[in-house]
Amino acid sequence: MPKVMIIDDDELFRGMLLQMMEREGIDAVGTFNGKEGLQIIDSYQPDLIITDIVMPDKEGLETIIELRQHYKHIPIIAVSGGGKVHPDVYLSTAKQFGANYAFSKPLNRTEFLSAVIKCLGKRA
Repeated sequence: MPKVMIIDDDELFRGMLLQMMEREGIDAVGTFNGKEGLQIIDSYQPDLIITDIVMPDKEGLETIIELRQHYKHIPIIAVSGGGKVHPDVYLSTAKQFGANYAFSKPLNRTEFLSAVIKCLGKRA
């Protein structure tokens, strides 16, 4: 069973993504920020990481940089609802830093799941 780590400080959004993964037959775990995600990555061994960009402690861009330094093989999907700037600014930077896909919140479910399946297919 594929494994996905979801890193997002928004509890409702993280919960929605966890349910979406469960309905697709994907094992998923959620963490509050990049710091928590990086602490459990070795024990969980995800096949895909979905990360928000604007979060406390260790935000998404910093998390993506660290993931690309140490876990080059794991695909990353970045999501953002924005913050001080429009989400597209964060998402284009996330792609420059190594995210495979980037999506604005709210998500288009069909497009998002297509990207998840493509990322997991690369790991199969």
